[in-house]
Amino acid sequence: MAPLIVFPAIDLKGGQVVRLAEGDMDRATVYGDDPAAQAEAFRQAGAEWLHVVDLDGAFAGESVNGAAVAAILKRFGGKIQLGGGIRHRVAVERWLALGVERIVIGTAALENPDLVRDSARDNPGRIVVAVDARDGMVATNGWADVSNVSVIDLARRFEDAGVAALLFTDVGRDGLLKGCNVEATVALARAVSIPVIASGGVTDIADIHALRGHVEDGVEGVITGRALYDGRLDLSWAIEVAKG
Repeated sequence: MAPLIVFPAIDLKGGQVVRLAEGDMDRATVYGDDPAAQAEAFRQAGAEWLHVVDLDGAFAGESVNGAAVAAILKRFGGKIQLGGGIRHRVAVERWLALGVERIVIGTAALENPDLVRDSARDNPGRIVVAVDARDGMVATNGWADVSNVSVIDLARRFEDAGVAALLFTDVGRDGLLKGCNVEATVALARAVSIPVIASGGVTDIADIHALRGHVEDGVEGVITGRALYDGRLDLSWAIEVAKG
């Protein structure tokens, strides 16, 4: 059985490392002002992947924390998955050229699906579609808006596009340490042929164990942030469990 990938998360707001509660920019907890140093610490703990989000960019629709991302790229040394405000082909190609391994496209996947299809066609295995959900419906624009499209309907639109993975976030659990929505994550993974990455609500090692048991269902990885920063989850241990 393939290992579950653990993606420690660095969310950027105003150049700082933060975590939001339910995607609310007014409910941000600052965990540090040196994102590159945080990336290096995750690498030393054994992380091979890093999930980076430009939160300001997600609301602005363009890169805002580019300098911090560039610093992380220099220091981390592993593979970086980047999202937040990447809504144009120029931005996709720019970040890939700078060394980002995977680009996460969220709002634009719903509003401009051709961006996903064209980018995935020309960069196979390097485009991830973010499927963010509130009560099963897709949330967009930094989770500020909720569409009338279901999570599974959106995911199925990209079945044949060659995307690397779907990043599924239960917005109602994100940053709240309520536990990962394993049931909904697995249901999505079983409904489509695209690998699924779980995100939102990871609390402790029990979530890693639970998701590890569904790798064969199509669950590829898990993103964790607040649990690491609050000391509820040890990254090295999580990676060992994820490897089985």
